[in-house]
Amino acid sequence: MSSTRKLNREKEKMEDNNKDINNWLAVTRSRNGKWWYSAFHNVTALVGAGVLGFPYAMSQLGWGPGITVLVLSWICTLYTAWQMIEMHEAESGKRFDRYHELGQYAFGEKLGLWIVVPQTLIVDIGTDIIYMITGGNSLKKAHQILCKDCKPIRTTYFIMIFASLQFFLSHLPSFNSIIGVSISAAVMSICYSTIAWTSSAHKGALPDVKYDGRSSTTTGNVFDFFTGLGTIAFGYAAHNVLLEIQATVPSTPEKPSKKAMWKGMIAAYIVVGLCYFPVAIFGYWAFGNSVTDNILMSLDKPHWLTAVANIFVVIHVTGSYQVFAVPVFDMMESVMVRRMNFRPTWYLRFISRNIYVALTMLVAIIFPFFGGLLSFLGGLVFAPTTYFLPCIIWLVVYKPKRFSGSWCANWFCIVFGVLLMVLGSIGAMREIILQAKDYKFFS
Repeated sequence: MSSTRKLNREKEKMEDNNKDINNWLAVTRSRNGKWWYSAFHNVTALVGAGVLGFPYAMSQLGWGPGITVLVLSWICTLYTAWQMIEMHEAESGKRFDRYHELGQYAFGEKLGLWIVVPQTLIVDIGTDIIYMITGGNSLKKAHQILCKDCKPIRTTYFIMIFASLQFFLSHLPSFNSIIGVSISAAVMSICYSTIAWTSSAHKGALPDVKYDGRSSTTTGNVFDFFTGLGTIAFGYAAHNVLLEIQATVPSTPEKPSKKAMWKGMIAAYIVVGLCYFPVAIFGYWAFGNSVTDNILMSLDKPHWLTAVANIFVVIHVTGSYQVFAVPVFDMMESVMVRRMNFRPTWYLRFISRNIYVALTMLVAIIFPFFGGLLSFLGGLVFAPTTYFLPCIIWLVVYKPKRFSGSWCANWFCIVFGVLLMVLGSIGAMREIILQAKDYKFFS
C-alpha cells in the first residue's frame, strides 16, 4: 500500500515538473491565442522571401506550367494544412503541439522522431538563413537607392545589421509574445507584394521582353525548370510551424482549437492568393526572362517606392525569422532541460538563443545564394513537410478506403510533392554550383 502511494506521489511530481517545463517552453507557454493571431502568424510564415522569387520561377517554368504549378500548390497545401489542423487533436483529450509529436503518434516514438525532426530542423534553420540573406540584401538595395553617392558597403555588414535585430527579438519568450512583430510583418508582406506587382504592371512589358527559356541550351532550360519547381515549393511552405501556432490557441471539448485555427488559415490563404498570383504574373509579364531572382532587385523606378518596398521586406522577414525560430528555440530548450537536466533559467535561454542567431548569421554571410537556396530547400525539405508528409500521416492514422475521394486526394498530393522534391533539388544544386563559381567569400 505504501509503495503504491509512493509511486503515485512520484507520478504526480513528474507531471507537475513536466507542467512547469511546458509553461516555460516557447510553444506551450501561452494558450490564449485568438483566431486572428493564427491568421497573422500564418501570413507571416507563408508570404515571405518566396514570393519575391516567383517571377523568376515563372521565367524558368513558362506561362502554362508556371501558373499550373502555382494553382496546384495553392490547392494542395491548403488541403494538407486542413489535415494537420484536424490531426492536432486526433486523439481525444490529447494535443499534438509539435510536428514531431504528430509524427510519433503516427509512426511510433523513435521512428516518428527520425522521420520528422531532421526535416523540420532543416526547414526552420534553412528558412532563417534565407531570411538573413533576404534582410541583408534588401537593406543593401535600400541603401544603394537612397544614398547613390555613398561608398559601397559589403553585403556582409548589412546581414550583420539585420542579425542585430534578431539578437534582440529572439528573447521574447513565446509565440503569443511576438504577435505584435507578426502583425507588423504580415502587413508589410502585403504592402511589398502590392508594390512589386503594381510597379511591374505600371512599368509595363520591356520593349525587348522575351518569354522563352532563360538558358541558351536545352539542358540548361530543363535544369531551370526543375529549379523553378523548388522555388514555388518554398513559397508555399509554412506547415512546419502550423501545429506550434495551433498550440497557442485554447481548446475545449465544446470549442476545439481546430475551429479557430481553420478560420485563421482560410484568412491567411486568401491573403496568400492575393499576393502570390499578381506578383508572379505581372512580374514575369513585365521583365520576361530577364527578371532577377528577387523581383524588387529588378525594379529601379520610382526609386523612392522601390526603397520603401525593400524596407517593408526587412520588417517582414524580421518577423518571419522569429516565427520559424520559435520552434527551434522550443526544441533546443526542451532537450537541454529534459534530456541534459539543465535548469529552466533566463540565462540558459539567453545563451542558447544568441548562439542560434549567431550561427544562422554566419552561414548567411558565407553562402548568400538567394535563388539557389530557395529552390534547394524548397525541393529537399519543404515539399515533404508541406506537400506529402501530412498526407502520409493521414493515411496511417485514418486509413481511408482505397480509391475513395480522400485516398485519391492524398496520393495525388504525395506524387506531386515527391516530384517537386526530387526535381527541385536537382535543379537548385546545379544553380548553387554555377553561382558559387563567381562568388568571393565575405563580399
